[in-house]
Amino acid sequence: MNTAEPMLMVFPADAVLNALPHPVIVVAPDGRIIDANAAAEAFFEASVSFLRRQSLRDLVPFGSPLLTLVEQVRARGAAVNEYKVDLGTPRNPGDRLVDLHVAPLPEQTDYVVVMLQERTIADKMDRQLTHRGAARSVIALASMLAHEIKNPLSGIRGAAQLLEQSADEDDRTLTRLICDEADRIVKLVDRMEVFGDERPVEREPINIHVVLDYVKRLAQSGVARNIKFIEDYDPSLPPVLANRDQLVQVFLNLVKNAAEAIGENTGGGEIALTTAFRPGVRLSLPGTKTRISLPLEFCVRDNGPGVPNELIPHLFDPFVTTKPSGSGLGLALVAKIVGDHGGIIECEAQPRRTTFRILMPKYISATTATAEGVEPDGAQRLREEH
Repeated sequence: MNTAEPMLMVFPADAVLNALPHPVIVVAPDGRIIDANAAAEAFFEASVSFLRRQSLRDLVPFGSPLLTLVEQVRARGAAVNEYKVDLGTPRNPGDRLVDLHVAPLPEQTDYVVVMLQERTIADKMDRQLTHRGAARSVIALASMLAHEIKNPLSGIRGAAQLLEQSADEDDRTLTRLICDEADRIVKLVDRMEVFGDERPVEREPINIHVVLDYVKRLAQSGVARNIKFIEDYDPSLPPVLANRDQLVQVFLNLVKNAAEAIGENTGGGEIALTTAFRPGVRLSLPGTKTRISLPLEFCVRDNGPGVPNELIPHLFDPFVTTKPSGSGLGLALVAKIVGDHGGIIECEAQPRRTTFRILMPKYISATTATAEGVEPDGAQRLREEH
């Protein structure tokens, strides 16, 4: 025996399949699911024992191209791929865009293996980079407004106050209107100045559940006092490297929006706060080979009427709002804060199920970073390059 030869280790097939980050299912000749990996359980939000009792037709939309692909693979005995197929169903709502890879099982060609590769995350990351650019595009405008508009507004307001002293009661109503409108414009400019703040953010390891509990208490004493909160937290979630006050601002804004969407007089209103660890989601930095892992998922979901489909691609752009009296800067600021922390935010909206999902990097200590050969502060690197 040659001792220099490495020993080959044999791993169970289930262990190999469950290690894959992409959903994999095996379809029998009669269309039944006979096996599925852990990623498929997460994708279909069902256990493998439940999936084994289902037909493929029960899991995909009516007339789905996946059903046709499975039949083609059986007939041809060769693998087939199709890209950007929507697998959203009432059981799994939302845009579930996937790339399909369908192949016959060797030596049992009537059995078909289906692998799904989600497109949603990749597409959302591309859109998120656009959102960050849109938020940054108002930085120069905010600086200009601060210097070029506040000064003349101050003069206009002062002139109106002088006129008020010698005006009759009817004219005083107009001078007060001038002062009130000048004050309103100044407040709007003050809000926009936040986009021009490029100072480094002071951050520390934060327990996101402490932040969410604090936001929930604030909301329950104000805008969401009549709304039921549902909490689904992963207790083993590692900390996130963040600024606590800014995280409070982000989630308070999202919860406030959810509460306003539900409305005060709507019975059965619910806001769900969820956290999860989603390994495998990585964001590439443009122009570099660096990839930042975004395993921390924080969601705010409500059962309000939803967001119009035409607004979804522009929801985080400045001045886009569904509120008659809104300024459209709240979600743009949320996107800026999340981006400054190296994360992404996206919205999935259907009637009675609107979800704002934030993906962020976990905190890596200097000791762990040295041992693993990674940068301790990936979020800062991402913020600087974007």
